[in-house]
Amino acid sequence: MPAPGGRWGCGADQRVQQLRRQVRVKEERIVELEAENAILHLKLAEKLKRDLKEFHSSSLGLVRNYQDAHQACMAEIAAAVKRAQLSSEALQARQSREVHLEKSLQEIKEQYQIEKEKRRLLHNRLVELKGNIRVHCRIRPVLPFDSGFDDPALQSSSLCEKVIHAVDDETVLVKCKRPGHPLTDKTYNFERVYGPAESQRTVFEEIRPLLISLLDGYSVCVMAAGPSGSGKSYTMLGRPASPAPAARRDPHGDVGVVPRVAEELFRLISENPSRSPKVEVSIVEVYNNEIFDLLAKDISTLVPRVKRGMRTSTEGQKEVPLLAHEQVGSAAELTALVATGLQLRAWQPTRVHGDSSRSHLLVTVTLSPAGTPGCTAPQPDPAPVQELICPSVPPTVRGQGPKAAHSTSSSGPAPLEPAEPQRPAPARLQLVDLAGSECAGVSGVTGPALRETAFINRSLAALAGVLDALAEHRAHVPYRDSKLTHLLQDSIGGDAKLLLIVCVSPCRKHLAESLQSLAFGARARQVPRGPVRRRRSAGARTRKGEPGLG
Repeated sequence: MPAPGGRWGCGADQRVQQLRRQVRVKEERIVELEAENAILHLKLAEKLKRDLKEFHSSSLGLVRNYQDAHQACMAEIAAAVKRAQLSSEALQARQSREVHLEKSLQEIKEQYQIEKEKRRLLHNRLVELKGNIRVHCRIRPVLPFDSGFDDPALQSSSLCEKVIHAVDDETVLVKCKRPGHPLTDKTYNFERVYGPAESQRTVFEEIRPLLISLLDGYSVCVMAAGPSGSGKSYTMLGRPASPAPAARRDPHGDVGVVPRVAEELFRLISENPSRSPKVEVSIVEVYNNEIFDLLAKDISTLVPRVKRGMRTSTEGQKEVPLLAHEQVGSAAELTALVATGLQLRAWQPTRVHGDSSRSHLLVTVTLSPAGTPGCTAPQPDPAPVQELICPSVPPTVRGQGPKAAHSTSSSGPAPLEPAEPQRPAPARLQLVDLAGSECAGVSGVTGPALRETAFINRSLAALAGVLDALAEHRAHVPYRDSKLTHLLQDSIGGDAKLLLIVCVSPCRKHLAESLQSLAFGARARQVPRGPVRRRRSAGARTRKGEPGLG
């Protein structure tokens, strides 16, 4: 029987051999796997090498393309920068040139304005030294009623052709053409000419400086003249339907000189409240050579539009006794007062104009310095009339009649003694809308309207006669030929600043009347007048017992 140790030893050897065989199998498998792994590594290396080569080749291509594109872009950028620099230099040069031209243009404009203002100032100074009336001319546009004719054969004629033109702001050209005669041109020169397209505000801007003179103590008169339908009332009053506040709403509207003057006057007064004057208004019309007060009512019958007379005060001023004066405190009150007076003005439709004024309208605004009595309202007291009017020189001592004054002066020269301090006299602004001259055959008026036309033409002829007498230095000036000229004597022949606006139609059918008006304005420019003076009260020193010398 084998020993136990031998049996277990034989089993162990077998186990060892078995394990060795397994190890050899594993080792062989490991060798196979290592061989496979080496082959895979080789394949992977080859693949990576190929991929890397391809990637390197494509990368090189991309880099080359990028470099080419970069170079092209840089070249374009360099070219663009160069172009931009050139454009910038050219732009700077153009801007510099533009600035230089603008500066030169501005200097030329400033120099032109300076020279123009110098010319205007010198011209105005010359006018003031010569004392001539300043005359403006306004050419209205062609209006629808210019083509209205009773005769259809005339509607197709050339009577609506424009023959009056504004060459510039100082010259009017009239093309006078008559059948069978050559075309002749006439020119008229005025201080200012307004063309058909110029607005109401443009006209007022030329009047505005006169309001400053008014507040400085100078009397001012603005008068519109011309044929019927030439735009006088439109210039002075605006359209009837235009309310006064439109001057603020629409600076280019139809508001006339009177409401614009009211607005500007009270604006100027508000700028210096310390010297706020008392503002009083009177409105009269000259109708059929009679003076009517449009603000008064007959005390006995309460009928408005009272007839008034005229007188010359002891100071030589022309006055309307018992004339109603209304004190106003604003532009609205003044324009409302004018509107009230206009409701009583005489109007009559004619063939020439549908709303033809049949009277001369005078709106007078009196500025009395603060603290002075100014104009008083009419009273039924039978006191001397001179106490009811606005005198430019204080009257004689109350109760001392002409005989007393004569006896005082006849006793020999009285010794000089200091008088009361000299005070500014009330300054007066007259706004005049003259009735239009017209031919009865053209206007088609008959009956009472024909009589009105006769009085209108007669009063305008008297005004022209006064201007002729003044221009020719005649010893006698016929102011009393008409109530109109008598009423305007202080403005025409006195010391007021007078502006005459001659209104004309541009149409051929109104040529005759327009030529008469232009000639009237040309004659007015030749009227010599004394230098304009500020209105004062009595002198600083007077003789004892004598009235002050104006």
